[in-house]
Amino acid sequence: MHRIYYCNNGFQLADSPDGAFWIDMIDPDASERDLLISKLNIPPMFLEYLSDDDERPRIERSDSIVMTIIRIPLPNSTPGMPYKTIPLGVISLPDRRVVTLCFHRNLLTEDFAEHTRRMKLCIDNAGNFTLRILYAAASWYLHYLKTLTEDVVGAEKDLEKSVKNNDLMWLMHMQKSLVFFNTSIKGNSMLLERIPKLYCNDIDNELLEDVEIELRQADSTVEIYSNILEGTMDSYSSIISNNVNSVMKRMTGLSIILMVPTFVASLY
Repeated sequence: MHRIYYCNNGFQLADSPDGAFWIDMIDPDASERDLLISKLNIPPMFLEYLSDDDERPRIERSDSIVMTIIRIPLPNSTPGMPYKTIPLGVISLPDRRVVTLCFHRNLLTEDFAEHTRRMKLCIDNAGNFTLRILYAAASWYLHYLKTLTEDVVGAEKDLEKSVKNNDLMWLMHMQKSLVFFNTSIKGNSMLLERIPKLYCNDIDNELLEDVEIELRQADSTVEIYSNILEGTMDSYSSIISNNVNSVMKRMTGLSIILMVPTFVASLY
């Protein structure tokens, strides 16, 4: 699936790539991959990099084509982890057009386009476009972190009633998601340091500062929630240990009581 946008008080949908600024490719099929390689001259290795879910944030260059790989958050459809992170490529072409490419369906780019229309933003170069995408990714991290917090509060209320393995496993899965968030946000922050050197005069310094603040906030929020969740897991581990000790005390007392008639019977 792909969308083509031109910039006019925000990104508006276009019918053809002629005169367009941004081409958004999401989970491209064989024909769309062929379009990227044959018509836009994007190196096939760029597609291979982005198809790897474990690809780290970095900048790749091939002749005059530059690809910036950003990690973005995504709800996980498979059991085991509520959220994961995936690579999104921002590819700058020699004709000043920009291509975003992701091999997973996500709402980030569509929401970003809607945001630009709502705010009537004018983005006409790859440097500021990449910064805007980084800013959007940081905002989505904060959004999913808020959702994770609500899930933790709900799990804690369930655990106050009774300690169940399913609730503890759910907390552990959320802890895994926070680890992925933490790693990806730090990778995006390191990537941000290289963007001003890459695009030089095409960067809006105020926007760069806003992205830095948003990423720092996302980073600190992940760290806080990770510490809270780790403390919660430790607390419930202590509660479980105390419950086991209480049960063992009762069992020991019952065993002593049963030993008395057994001792009397054995005397006879």
